[in-house]
Amino acid sequence: MSAGDPQGDLFCLAADRDIEEALQGLLARPQSLQIRPITATIRTHPNRDPGCYLRAHDFLRSFPRWFVHALVVFDREGCGNESHSREELEKEVEDRLQAAGWGDRARVVVMDPELEAWVWSDSPQVEKALGWAGRAPALRSWLIESGFLAQAADKPSRPKEAVELALRLVRKPRSSAIYREIAESVSLRRCRDPAFAKLRLILQDWFGLEKTHANKDLP
Repeated sequence: MSAGDPQGDLFCLAADRDIEEALQGLLARPQSLQIRPITATIRTHPNRDPGCYLRAHDFLRSFPRWFVHALVVFDREGCGNESHSREELEKEVEDRLQAAGWGDRARVVVMDPELEAWVWSDSPQVEKALGWAGRAPALRSWLIESGFLAQAADKPSRPKEAVELALRLVRKPRSSAIYREIAESVSLRRCRDPAFAKLRLILQDWFGLEKTHANKDLP
């Protein structure tokens, strides 16, 4: 590797420790993501969601030569511009990153309304991570009875409030490690959240196994 080559595959800018831990858990599962193993550095923005939304391009301005790709991940709820859709916020930040020197090598994922939208699936691993395993009623039944979840819905309408109340009921302290545990253990096929689907497609586009195999055939 020459002095001018990037030192890592991916730099991730996360809005907070919860998102950082979730990304750590996901990136530790390259086979599940259908990507090759990568080297990734993850940092949090000191100003959380608003910082990622408004200043990600400043934070990352000096990094294009050190990393092949950059990813910015934050919540729509709390970013300071909730009147815009997830897609609008993503495009705004991606445009600023492009102008800051990243070109098309940086992408943005905005969770709507927040990270907890990724937590909720019908996996028993979610019950275990939230301390609900073995309780009655089952977690999904409790969500419906409590008004968090419609019968036909995939996830609660207020996902963060549902996580916090579930933890209080079982007297389990809220911890960023919970998000890593879920990210490391739940089947990724169970998460139907659009922002999560975008994240998977971005990683597969950048680091997909097909690209690795194709590169091996090059002279």
